[in-house]
Amino acid sequence: MLTITGRQHGRSSGFCDGVSRRDFMTIGSMALGGISLAQTLQAEEETKKSRGHKAIINIYLPGGPPHLDMWDPKPDAPAEIRGEFAAIPTNVPGIFVSELFPRMAQMMDKFVLVRSLSDSDGAHDAYQCMTGRRKGSRQPPGGWPSGGAWVSHMAGQVTPAIPANVALMYQTGNRTWGEPGTGGFLGVAHAPFNLVGREARSKPENMTLNGITLEKLQDRTSLMKSLDRFQREADHRGQMGSLDVYTQQAMGILTTSTLIDALDLSKEDPKIVARYGESSEKFQRDGAPPMVENLCIARRLVEAGARFVSLNFSRWDWHGADGMNFPKCREECPRLDAGLSALVTDLHERGLDKDVSIVVWGEFGRTPKINNSNSRDHWPQANTAVMAGGGMRTGQAIGATNRYGEVPQIRPVTFQEVFATLYHCAGIDAQNTRIFDLSGVPQYLVDPGNKPIHEVI
Repeated sequence: MLTITGRQHGRSSGFCDGVSRRDFMTIGSMALGGISLAQTLQAEEETKKSRGHKAIINIYLPGGPPHLDMWDPKPDAPAEIRGEFAAIPTNVPGIFVSELFPRMAQMMDKFVLVRSLSDSDGAHDAYQCMTGRRKGSRQPPGGWPSGGAWVSHMAGQVTPAIPANVALMYQTGNRTWGEPGTGGFLGVAHAPFNLVGREARSKPENMTLNGITLEKLQDRTSLMKSLDRFQREADHRGQMGSLDVYTQQAMGILTTSTLIDALDLSKEDPKIVARYGESSEKFQRDGAPPMVENLCIARRLVEAGARFVSLNFSRWDWHGADGMNFPKCREECPRLDAGLSALVTDLHERGLDKDVSIVVWGEFGRTPKINNSNSRDHWPQANTAVMAGGGMRTGQAIGATNRYGEVPQIRPVTFQEVFATLYHCAGIDAQNTRIFDLSGVPQYLVDPGNKPIHEVI
């Protein structure tokens, strides 16, 4: 249960529960522009109407997943490149994937493999997968918004009970693997609303909104202290007005059970949850835990009204002296295979496959040649992404690397082209829509020349 705490008074001051009439009425008409009581009561009904809205699920694999051992196998290459895993056929003639993805192979007609990502930044950082841009690129005042911030700004909230832009991004030992991006120059109101932290398993029945009480929601200073991330951005960018908008969002969340219900898997059909496989609550060294059930929660968040959900899954950096690339692949890839296949199946069974887009990727690929530790090192020259849903023309592989998986040889694709495709599927024109940044300069969702992948739209 989610409660909003108010200052306690004597019984004579108001209602029999000790909450004053003034505090009670404040819920309905906040001094800082909160949502009305009528809006609160309508939130559940609005949620029912939210089915069918466009949404994006962004699944980030921290650390650089090995493309040759997953979705770009090279069965005819020498052993020192081919690796330990066989390539298996899929239900789409001519497309092969690693033997570690048998479920995906059986439903490849519902996926798109982008095998020619060509502009990976090369840093251990979620930034490019969250924004589409290189972290070291020139930034406008206030910084580049994350993909979810753009969607939040352009499309708005479906219901006051669910932020448009939410994240299930665990705080990781390597800090940059747990950052879902920011609102950038669009403001803190569109920043990702992160629902997890340092604990692997969410506890929806005990969820609090960063320690916010009713009094803090009504007090700008207390609100800033409770939401330190938003406070830092507001101070740095002079966007104090955005806090009022965020206060509205916070009240919408606190005064309904919609978000709590979406996070509570006990309300899901146990047979559906079982299809996703078993999670591990153990954080993978300095990465995230492999919480495969978060893929199911992402779908539930979308159904409840979220427009953009980002999540980090496990840790994919295995090239040290321990030689763990192939053992870790055998451990992590089947989890991802089960979870991703279940998610896509869910979308199709629920009639959401035309409305919800999925992307799965990491910050770069891995060296084709196996190193002396029987692992693969960093390799930004080639990378792979998986897409699904969104009404895309699935059942195809876009682009190709050369015979050793070293560089894109056919149809190079950029991160921004992938984002342009996701925006297109969400009903947003990324090329012709411009927003003025804090200095009055018009900015686009993607840089000129980065168009949606025409083969899939």
